[in-house]
Parts: sequence; structure tokens; C-alpha cells
Amino acid sequence: MVDVGKFEKHTKGIGMKLLEKMGYRGGGLGKNEQGIVTPIEAKLRPKNMGMGFNDYKETSLPDLKEEEKKSLPPPPADRAKEKLWSKQARVKKKTDYITAKELLTRKEEQGLEVVQKVFDMRGPQVRVLTNLENLNAEEKAKENDVPMPELQHNIRLILDLAELDIQKVDRELRNERETAAALQIEKEKLQKEATRQKKQLDDMEEIVFVLDQIGEDNSLGKLTLETLANTFNDLKRKYRDDYKLCNLSCIACSFAVPLFIRVFQGWDPLQNPSHGLELISLWKNLLQGQDIFEISDAASPYSQLVMEVVFPAVRISGTNTWQARDPEPMLRFLDLWEKLLPPSVLHSILDNIVMHKLTEAVDTWDPRRETVPIHVWVHPWLPLLGPKLESLYHTIRFKLGNVLHAWHPSDASAYTILSPWKTVFDPASWEQLIVRYIVPKLITVLQEFQVNPADQKLDQFYWVMSWASAVPVHHMVTLLEVGFFAKWQQVLYHWLCSSPNFEEVTQWYMGWKNLLPQELLANERIRYQLNVGLDMMNQAVEGMEVVQPGLRENISFLRAREQRQFEAAAAAQAQRQASVTPTDTMGGGLEMSLKEVIEAHAQHHELLFKPKPGRMYNGHQIYGFGNISIIMDSLNQKVFAQTEGGWSLVSLDQLVEMQKNFGSKRR
Repeated sequence: MVDVGKFEKHTKGIGMKLLEKMGYRGGGLGKNEQGIVTPIEAKLRPKNMGMGFNDYKETSLPDLKEEEKKSLPPPPADRAKEKLWSKQARVKKKTDYITAKELLTRKEEQGLEVVQKVFDMRGPQVRVLTNLENLNAEEKAKENDVPMPELQHNIRLILDLAELDIQKVDRELRNERETAAALQIEKEKLQKEATRQKKQLDDMEEIVFVLDQIGEDNSLGKLTLETLANTFNDLKRKYRDDYKLCNLSCIACSFAVPLFIRVFQGWDPLQNPSHGLELISLWKNLLQGQDIFEISDAASPYSQLVMEVVFPAVRISGTNTWQARDPEPMLRFLDLWEKLLPPSVLHSILDNIVMHKLTEAVDTWDPRRETVPIHVWVHPWLPLLGPKLESLYHTIRFKLGNVLHAWHPSDASAYTILSPWKTVFDPASWEQLIVRYIVPKLITVLQEFQVNPADQKLDQFYWVMSWASAVPVHHMVTLLEVGFFAKWQQVLYHWLCSSPNFEEVTQWYMGWKNLLPQELLANERIRYQLNVGLDMMNQAVEGMEVVQPGLRENISFLRAREQRQFEAAAAAQAQRQASVTPTDTMGGGLEMSLKEVIEAHAQHHELLFKPKPGRMYNGHQIYGFGNISIIMDSLNQKVFAQTEGGWSLVSLDQLVEMQKNFGSKRR
């Protein structure tokens, strides 16, 4: 460490003494000795050198002196002796010349520099400099005894300005070249655009020529739908972009509508629904194409065509001749035209024609007089109308309630009318209808029902059990607990107390258990009531005193045993169902059902066989055998096909022949 205050050995040392009194023990000043120890060194720069000259770094005094010594020329001691005026004394120096191209190349290698002019106003005249390097060149030249320093400075200045001009011209030349390249690209782009517009103009002229010919043929009455469709198909294929740009589909529609009106004049869509199907299908592809956005657009050309040609005929037939109680003609038409009708037209038919007729029919429906249940002609519209039918359900429930006031459970027609509505009405409305009109009547029947092992009559019990699938389970369980099991257990108790034949008692017990549907046997409360009777039977067999029903509550053992038996039976049933594999039904010798036979026959002839959702006839599901509607009577092994005169008994070969005739009619 440098010995601070070493010079004080020549003084009285007052400075060091003061520092020691303040706690100084050597090192840097400050609480943490963070002060500097080495004194600041003085650094000098060469004479006349500015602060920012060439990033010069200051050096200490000794180094600067050495640098100045090196930079100074040797003393001109013998200079006076030289004969500067003599020609022989003059040393010829070779001058290097460079071209403008070499200058630009050198500047590019040096990199891009920002050149600025500097005005030196220190002297009597203003000097213009390009950098600070030559700021004191004249003074240095005088000090170094350079001949004619002013002239050399001016020449150097002229050279610098010439370099600047060369660089400026080079920059301008490059800018011009870049501008020329950009203009060339723009020229090519404009040429391509001009070529495209010229081609488009030629295409437009060709399209206008074709349209003029079509208009001429139309005025002469020579225009037909086939020639019109072929012409616009050619235009669409050749000029696809212009076809969309000019909206030629609207022009085609304007020519086609009068011709279509003539083709469909006098057409009854309910009697002959297949008329014009192929023609409309052809024009759908022409007017609508692959543009999915036009499908839902009510103002599209195809929608306007169908609305002006097809919809009026459907409206007239639907309003004047179609009856809502016979939905088949309208359903058959909608089935054939489903893929051809735009959504806007289909909604108009359903809302303005079908719903209007259904509302009138429901308002005039009298369940006391009409023999055809209402669900036969309302339910087929569920797939198409869905929630829109909710407005009819209130009226239907009201009229059913009026009829059920006078209904007796012995009349099975009520179940036939009501049961199809279980999945249609919402659960709350269905439960309210059943609890209000059905359950009280069933309670009355069970109150009148007598359990008599000697002469048992089961008609009333069958009346109640027929509603097991329609009445909500919890209501049905309560109904049986109150109206049936109380009597049943009392009869069993008195029978067991009279030394009965236990074989007969067992058969009697199993007989009643088999009369209960599986959905009721699966209920815990029903199994509990059966276990009470089983408990009394076991007591009688074991010679114990039979406990009267309602006096014994602890039946956990018998209940557990019954539960195990129920689970074992359920597991055995599931195992039996799992053991029946598709291979067993196909090759195991089992007989095929009528539906499987018809399905195999359809596959053999490459025809589609599928059910039509929501469409029923006399309780039978309607199927589609190709384009023919059929129903199957599995009980009697018969097939009926829909014809113009109604439903006719047919064979499988006749079905195939009817499908072939249907296809030939469409062609």
C-alpha cells in the first residue's frame, strides 16, 4: 500500500495527527475504508488534440512525453545546410492516382460513414472541412516546414469535396436503379392485370352473346328447360368466376321460372309426388351448386324457384284436399322432396300448412266418437315438427281428461290411447294426468277386488296390472301396498292358521309373484311385501306360531335371502343373454325373423331397408324398402305395401318388382 502522508516527515505532521485523533489507522477514508488510496494521476493529451478525437485514451504524463518525442520529427539541425532550391536536392515522389470506381470500392470496404461539413471560423477566412482530422493541418505543416501549406490544404480540401461528389452521384445512381427495378415490377403487374381484364372482357362479351341468343330463343318460343340447363351448365363450367360475379344463376332462374310453371301446371303433389323430381334436382345443382351459404338463404335463386313453382301447388293441395287425420300423402311427399326443398320452403310448408291443419283437426277431435286414436295422425309429425307440437298438447290433455272422467278400468281403449303419449308429454304433465284421472279409478278397483284362494277371479287385478308400464312406479307401488298386499297378507295369514296344504300355499304364492311385472318385482318395497308372506309361510312350515301381518318388523334374514335369489336370477338372465351371440342366430340353426328375411332380401338386391321414424299404421312400424313403404305383421308372417289404393298384401318378389316400376316411372 502506498505510504499516505509520507511527505509529512519534513513537517510537524499536523494533518496526520488530526486524522489519528478522528480514528484513522491507515487505508482508505470513510467508515468502511471505501475511499481511494492511490492519488489521482494527472493525464495529458497531445497538443491541440480535442476531447473526442479518434477515441483517444489519455495516458499518464511519462507515456505522453515519450509519445510526443516519437511523433516529433528529428531536429532540423542540418536543414539549413540542405540546398532546397536545387533541382538535385529535390526528391521525386511517386504520385498514386485512383479512379472513381476504386474510390467507391475502398469506401465500401471501410464501411458506411456519415460525412458532415465543418466550418472553421478561427482565422480571417472561413474554412470548410470534412472531418476534424485536418483541423490543424496548416499549423502542423508550418511547424514541419512543409512548403506551401495553404496550397496543399486547399488541394486536400478539393479532393475531399470531389470524393463527396462521387459518393453522392453513386448514391443517386443506386437509387435510380432501385427505382427502375421497382417500376419494372409494377409494369409487369399492370401488364398481368391488363391481360386478366382483357380476358374478363372477352368472357363478358361471350356471356352477353349467349344470353342474347337465349333471349331470342325465348321470344320465339323455342326455349326448353333442357337446352337452358345445358347452356348455363356450359357457362358455369367455362366461366366459373364470372358466373358467380355476374350472378348468372338469377338470370337462369328468371328464364326457367315460366317454363317450370308450364311443366308443373295442374300438378297434385299429394297424388303424384314424384313428378318433376329429377328436373328439380338438376336445377338445384345448377342454381345452388356447392355454395353452402345459399342453402339457408331464402332469397337465393333456387329458393325463389321452388317457392314460385312447387310451394303454390303444395299449398293448394294441402289446404283443399289433404286431411290431417290421413298424414300419409303429405308425409310421402315430404319424404321424397326432403333433400330438394330449401329450409325456408320446408318451414313454410310445415308452419303454414301442416301445423294449421293439425291445429284445426285437434280442435275438432272428439275422442268419444272417433275410432282412430289421435296419436296415429299426430305422432308421425314428431320428427319434423318436434317442439312446435307443444301448443297442441294442452288441448289433447284437456280433451282426454274430459273423457276419462267417465272411464272405467275395464275399458282397455284408454290404455291404447294414453300409453303412446308417455314419451311425448313431459314427465310432470304425464304424471299429473295419470294421478288425476287413472290412479283414483285403479284404487277403486283394488278396493273392490277380493283375494279368494278357493275361487279367485283376476279380471280386476289384470285391469290394474295393464297400467303398470304407464303409471309411475312409485304411485303403482303405493297403490299395491294399500289396495292389494294388505288383503293378500291377511288371507295368507288365515289360510296358514287353518292347517293348509303347504304345496298348495307355495303354488298360490308363486302364482301371485309371477303375475307381477318385472319392473315391480325389482322394487324394494314390493319385495318387502312378498317377504312378509314368505316369512309367515316359513313359520307355519317350522311349526312356529304365525305372526299376523304388521306385528313383526325384523325380517332381515328373509329379505336378504330374497335379495340373493333376485340377484342370482338377474345374473343368470344376463348370462343367458350374453351367451346368445350373433353367430348363433346366423349359423346355429335358429330361424330368422320376418324382418331379418326382408332385410337380407333388400341387401341381395342392393336396396335400402330402414324404419321411418315416427310413422306408424295400426300399431305397426312403417319401413322403407327402397322407395316403397311397407309394414310387417310378424304374428301372421305377412308383408303389406302402400299403393295408391291403400295397403296391399305382397310377396318379396312383388316388392322388388314395385321398386323397379317406381324407378322406371321417375325416368
